[in-house]
Amino acid sequence: MNILFVMYDQLRFDYLSCAGHPTLQTPNFDRVAARGVRFTQAHVQSPVCGSSRMSFYTGRYASSHGAQWNGFPLRVGEITLGDHLRKLGMGCYLIGKTHMVADAEGMERLGLAPDTVIGARQSECGFDAVVRDDGLWGEGPDGFYDRKRSPYNEFLKSRGYPSDNPWADFANAGLSGDEIASGWFFRNADKPANIREEDSETPWLTDRTLDFLRDATGPWCAHVSYIKPHWPYIVPAPYHDMYGPDDVLPARRDPGERVDPHPVYAAFMGNKIGQSFSRDEVRAKVIPAYMGLIRQCDDQLGRILDHLEATGQIDDTMIVLTSDHGDYLGDHWLGEKDLFHQQSVKVPLIISDPRPQAEATRGTTCDALVEAIDLAATFVETAGGAVPDHIIEGRSLLPFLHGQKPATWREVVISEYDYSVTPMRAQLGVDSRDARLFMVFDGRWKMIHAEGGFRSMLFDLATDPDEYHDLGADPAQADQIARLYGHLHAWGLRLSQRVTRSEADLEKMRGRGARVGILPFLYDGSEVPDALTAKYRGKSKGDFRD
Repeated sequence: MNILFVMYDQLRFDYLSCAGHPTLQTPNFDRVAARGVRFTQAHVQSPVCGSSRMSFYTGRYASSHGAQWNGFPLRVGEITLGDHLRKLGMGCYLIGKTHMVADAEGMERLGLAPDTVIGARQSECGFDAVVRDDGLWGEGPDGFYDRKRSPYNEFLKSRGYPSDNPWADFANAGLSGDEIASGWFFRNADKPANIREEDSETPWLTDRTLDFLRDATGPWCAHVSYIKPHWPYIVPAPYHDMYGPDDVLPARRDPGERVDPHPVYAAFMGNKIGQSFSRDEVRAKVIPAYMGLIRQCDDQLGRILDHLEATGQIDDTMIVLTSDHGDYLGDHWLGEKDLFHQQSVKVPLIISDPRPQAEATRGTTCDALVEAIDLAATFVETAGGAVPDHIIEGRSLLPFLHGQKPATWREVVISEYDYSVTPMRAQLGVDSRDARLFMVFDGRWKMIHAEGGFRSMLFDLATDPDEYHDLGADPAQADQIARLYGHLHAWGLRLSQRVTRSEADLEKMRGRGARVGILPFLYDGSEVPDALTAKYRGKSKGDFRD
């Protein structure tokens, strides 16, 4: 078995035709869904790129691995998907983005050079990097957002695009007369990017993926990680005008959400992102471009599927399609991600397992409460291993894929968000240590706990599926809030850091001391079997007391 683990950055769960979008057609996502299972209740462990991805790659909650926001290093020694799979004889490769920041200080302390195999894996989140490009090559007065080399920029230069940063000047910009029309400005989102379509980011990464598939020897796990449909929201022809204002669905927002809102929610609605996406003219420009980017992703997925079918690899390759978080697109008066409405924290997840055991579930959906960390457990089990549940906190999804119902399954999903480095922290006047949010969701009731002395937020998705009405201040809901806090308390007490000893290890250690001669608290030795005291009995070989 091989595993093709494909992630699309900032892809909403409901912007696929197989998920019910009325005008956006995604025949290749649908093609994978027809071969497998579409999970309808998949949630990420943090609704922001870096933290979410580190949870995918470690199989651990954000507060377990500690990389809780973009730019927070993943501490050296954290066990990743690559570590687990290589132990089972499966290579683990990266093609695209991770948003991972290496723990350079920790590596230096341990003498790990980044140009060694171990050091490179520590720097690349446990993957062997075929090509890494995190895809945000913004440049401002203080230099580049990302100071690493961009393979994609180098590719564009080799293709004749005359710029030091063709990612910004061509791939993510259009033209207005003879002037650059940057994709950073929403007003330009309806313009075609000034680039040949085959040279744009998504086809470029697909080409790298096809190169890998032609040369790879298995078993392998390939993490193909696209930057799109993440902003800048601009796409080359012919995708730039495939969709228009008539395809923009009405915003899911209610005026009542802005009446005495929770202070944290108010702060996010009031930031620049929320203010921008509250404007209808912004949505009318951005959403058609976002849809065009998704359609381009779908077409490129089709190229990969065609190759797998033509080469027969489709028969021994598990295909996984997902995202690191969603995109508000103006719903709830918000843009981007960050908070815990379904548009942000819920993601698409489609898994196709080619093995006969999965035959009965092809083309079905599963509404079990699923977490992003479950993929690490699923991949370990697919590779033939036992899930090391003292390290990986997720659970394998193979039973659902194989038509089996686990005897027990989780009652709630948990997601966390650390907003300590955002302007909203200062606006709310909370200490950095208190700028943390926790979501507990049982499939109906969703509670958000906010550190810093704030009240809870609460939504009943059975009566309020759009999450317009915050019931957190309603005394009548005190029992529901207390119940969900019980789940949060139990989760907070989980054993998450004893990662060096499994249950099997502990079983071997129990009673071992006596077997190796550690025998305290005995009166005369009769309390234990003679074999344990044999080394301490018998004639002395001399008297040396004088």
